[in-house]
Amino acid sequence: MNEKKSDLLQGTLDMLILKTVALGPIHGYGISLRIQQISQEVLQVQQGSLYPALHRLEHRGWLTAEWGESENGRMAKFYQLTAAGRQQLVAEAENWQRLSQAVTLIMALEGGTK
Repeated sequence: MNEKKSDLLQGTLDMLILKTVALGPIHGYGISLRIQQISQEVLQVQQGSLYPALHRLEHRGWLTAEWGESENGRMAKFYQLTAAGRQQLVAEAENWQRLSQAVTLIMALEGGTK
């Protein structure tokens, strides 16, 4: 079976992180694993993309972070959504809905697929 890994569209990583963190406090590695698991292994978030995005979202006030002990006994930074982050997630979801509908319309066009 030939499984393909998909690169994230630019701008979707923030939305996916916000949605994942909205499910409850979670550390960075857990965010990466959860996205991979929920997407049935289609999406993988590399550390080089994840941690800069987490810092950016924290800087914008959409996430807060506190140090705590992870399930393996190590210290990790746990992220939570702020009220502003919840509002941003709603805006991101609405924008994604418009974008995905537009792409669906274009892909439904007849011709040029052979």
